[in-house]
Amino acid sequence: MTEQRTVAYFSMEIGLEPGMPTYSGGLGVLAGDTVRSAADLNVPLVAVSLLHRAGYFDQRLDPSGWQTEQPVRWVIEDYLREMPARASVTIEGRTVHIRAWERQVMGCGGATVPVYFLDSDLPENSEWDRTLTHFLYGGDSHYRLCQEVVLGVGGVRLLAALGYDHLERFHMNEGHASFLALELLEEHARQAGRASPNQDDVEAVRRRCVFTTHTPVPAGHDQFPLELVTRVMGDRDVFRMKDVFCCDGLLNMTYLALNLSHYVNGVAKRHGEISQSMFARHAIDSITNGVHVATWTSAPFRTLFEQYIPGWQHDNFSLRYALNIPKSEVWQAHMAAKQALIEHVNREANAGMNVDVLTLGFARRAATYKRADLLFDDIERLRAISRNNGAIQVVYAGKAHPCDHDGKLLIQRLHQLQQQVKPEVRVAYLENYDMALGQLVTAGVDVWLNTPEPPQEASGTSGMKAAVNGVPSLSILDGWWIEGCIEGVTGWSIGDNGRDRNTHADRARDAAALYDKLEHAVIPAFYRERDRFIDVMRHAIALNGSFFNTQRMMQEYVLKAYFG
Repeated sequence: MTEQRTVAYFSMEIGLEPGMPTYSGGLGVLAGDTVRSAADLNVPLVAVSLLHRAGYFDQRLDPSGWQTEQPVRWVIEDYLREMPARASVTIEGRTVHIRAWERQVMGCGGATVPVYFLDSDLPENSEWDRTLTHFLYGGDSHYRLCQEVVLGVGGVRLLAALGYDHLERFHMNEGHASFLALELLEEHARQAGRASPNQDDVEAVRRRCVFTTHTPVPAGHDQFPLELVTRVMGDRDVFRMKDVFCCDGLLNMTYLALNLSHYVNGVAKRHGEISQSMFARHAIDSITNGVHVATWTSAPFRTLFEQYIPGWQHDNFSLRYALNIPKSEVWQAHMAAKQALIEHVNREANAGMNVDVLTLGFARRAATYKRADLLFDDIERLRAISRNNGAIQVVYAGKAHPCDHDGKLLIQRLHQLQQQVKPEVRVAYLENYDMALGQLVTAGVDVWLNTPEPPQEASGTSGMKAAVNGVPSLSILDGWWIEGCIEGVTGWSIGDNGRDRNTHADRARDAAALYDKLEHAVIPAFYRERDRFIDVMRHAIALNGSFFNTQRMMQEYVLKAYFG
């Protein structure tokens, strides 16, 4: 019943399944995992996002490796149910009507969480307004601002129209949804009989709002000129409340959320510290991200867990008992997942990969700070390592944002490097990275590679997906890996950047550290000390899989943010 829902979770993107292109990557997939764990734990939550009729985009690489994009086509009615309720927002003086499509997400115990996808594609709207919920992260800043009005303001109004009258908490998953706090502020003032909000309204709204910031990268914090905001939303008294609505002619959506939330968190311990230094006037906690274990565990490991750890879906912490699973059965399950991946790679990329060769995986958004090409900084050394110490092959996947020229160049460079490292190292770049491909790759590689430039990896969750499948990480110490790495036990570190506050990223040093760890630790363990390698696999599940999951994460949100 709607009156039993007390927490509203707002996210610009929510990934629930591959056939619904309502997500672009990590933020949306995390949101989907959050919703699934809320359902597993019977948390009284309702989620709100935008519909994204044209999705993020369908990625194709031309013969040179250059990314091209096409809109995604999907049959909405196959996945969602249209709701009769309607709401509206005012944009540039026009009334924009909004409807919602519902998806009920069922948890492992039978409880459900409703997810509402907002849609402005209605005949009563203008042609341009009808497109406002079509493209995820598409268009210019004007389009993005209008989308965020639909999400924040329209989302609050549509929840009210749907009958959610007892919402106690509003959780903004990133700053895109910050306008919900402005809507609550003006709503509270109206209920008190005031034409304009005052400090009492601000305090009341703060008690109801929670904010999670996800990135230290400046481009991840939306900013809009105040002139544009006034043109789109009209001139409002709240714009002159300096402790709410910053500053210097710019609206920063992150500051808006910070100023109107009673609880703020980063998404890993280190990220919480960095965010605290970035936004020193605000108290910022941390809740480390996780993944929904049942979603990201491959079929062979699901069978293994059912046999040796009954109840693992209800109690993810019980995965610590993975240390008791016989090594031979862990390896057998892994090889089944790896076989499925290698068959897919060879079919799609004609890569000629061998299931017995050490396979590294790197799949995530193609952004330059993630340094996907660090492995190839010294091609001759990489080829010599593979030739003399043990063969290596690498599976890549990931999309660059359509406007990220440097990200596209990075993909093209990786495409070209495939030829330069042959025959010693085989490389494949898989097109159109999505949830289905992500599950296949994270479960099927032998080692998960992660090479971001510290401290820009706020958390990262791909390595967590790998861990629940017994795939250890080889990673720069940044984001979650600072917490998850026990050297030679759960995986391997590359350098020590994440732990040394005074050390700046040094690409050459990081590349050298990566080669050293491959040559002297990872390859010898995989080829010549298989029992020890399988021990690392079991510890990846038992220590990292049992902790870095959204079940534990959601419990922390419940205790610290929602009902604490």
